[in-house]
Amino acid sequence: MEIVRGIHNVRARHRGAAVTIGNFDGVHRGHQAMIAQLRQAAAERGCAAYVVTFEPHPTEYLTPHRAPARLTTLREKVRRLAATGVDGVVALRFDHSLAGLGAEDFALELLGRRLGVQYVLVGDDFRFGAARGGDLALLSRLGARAGFIVHAMETVCVAAERVSSTRVRAAVAVGRFAEAAELLGQPFQVSGRVVHGDAMGRQLGWPTANLRVPAARLPLRGIYAARAYEERPKRGRAAASSQVLDGWPAAVSVGVRPTIDGRQAVFEAHLIDFSGDLYGRHLRIEPVQWLRGERQFPGLEALAQQIGRDVETARRLLQGDLDPSEAVT
Repeated sequence: MEIVRGIHNVRARHRGAAVTIGNFDGVHRGHQAMIAQLRQAAAERGCAAYVVTFEPHPTEYLTPHRAPARLTTLREKVRRLAATGVDGVVALRFDHSLAGLGAEDFALELLGRRLGVQYVLVGDDFRFGAARGGDLALLSRLGARAGFIVHAMETVCVAAERVSSTRVRAAVAVGRFAEAAELLGQPFQVSGRVVHGDAMGRQLGWPTANLRVPAARLPLRGIYAARAYEERPKRGRAAASSQVLDGWPAAVSVGVRPTIDGRQAVFEAHLIDFSGDLYGRHLRIEPVQWLRGERQFPGLEALAQQIGRDVETARRLLQGDLDPSEAVT
């Protein structure tokens, strides 16, 4: 799958594609159904199928204080889009220029002239252009002028409700991970590279893997029992360790660590009974059960004791020795 970063990198080979447009946060079952329909339309026309998406999320740029939590980073979103079989992703930087692009220019200039699309598939509630001024009817009229066809896809429902990124975020935020997995078509996971932190976990006797993720923007907060997976190294590259993680039990903390500094949100995972170097390795963490919220302890010794209890709770729950209803502390 090809990734085109920015409209300035569009080349002649990218033109004439069938495209769908949106944020695609989480790449949930509604997105997957849309891409399946897009691929079918592309096959019928003998062209490539491309996803046009935005980075950052428009609301993160326009109204950052009201921006929704992130289900996926751009890297993870691209990985999930690749799994759908789409031919490519055009990632447009959402900045002042794109934010100010009117609906007519978005359709005629960006889609028509710059991308040269021949087919556009969108949801029936699609809005586009500055201040979301364009709707499906306008896109269809402008498409006729620019030479591309516009089709709308009906809403995909699960349990009689529309599948949406908002619905997935709501499920994850309250620890309903089975529901989130049903909506996503796969377990909810957080993906990131392990980087150096302040080694506070090690000082407390509970070393952690610190993931480079936008922890403050995740729909998670608190302590979780989780499983850790490792993304396999690329072909021809030796693994960082002979011990490849595949569902390794973990206790995870997401938050500002109020006992330590209480300022910057971090994502830390203690891999239970693991010994080895994790720095530089790319992990996917799958939260299984929320255990407790963040709270401030009277000192580091009390915090270390609580971490020990959290780790033991996570261990027993993941081994099946503890009922989930008894795991919340």
